[in-house]
Amino acid sequence: MQDELTKQIASDLGISDLPIEKQQELIAEFGGIALQAATTAVVEKLSEPSREAFLKLSEAGDEAGLKALLDKELPDHDEIAKQAVAAEVAHFKSLGAA
Repeated sequence: MQDELTKQIASDLGISDLPIEKQQELIAEFGGIALQAATTAVVEKLSEPSREAFLKLSEAGDEAGLKALLDKELPDHDEIAKQAVAAEVAHFKSLGAA
């Protein structure tokens, strides 16, 4: 999920044409916030037992388990995450325009 979101952030910020190193640098400045927003948006949609399972899998670093859990419990998790990132990108861009 994180690789997809990183690509989306680069595209949405209009930096996809920059060298990958520069993209990573810029995304590092912004990406943590957007990725946190995406994760929060997804986790908020889970039931309490699923949230607990998500936390355990996350703490264990079990990406395959996380994906399996999300695919089962929240089939549209990718879209939820993308919408949260898009909202953060819009907010970030509005700060630059201010």
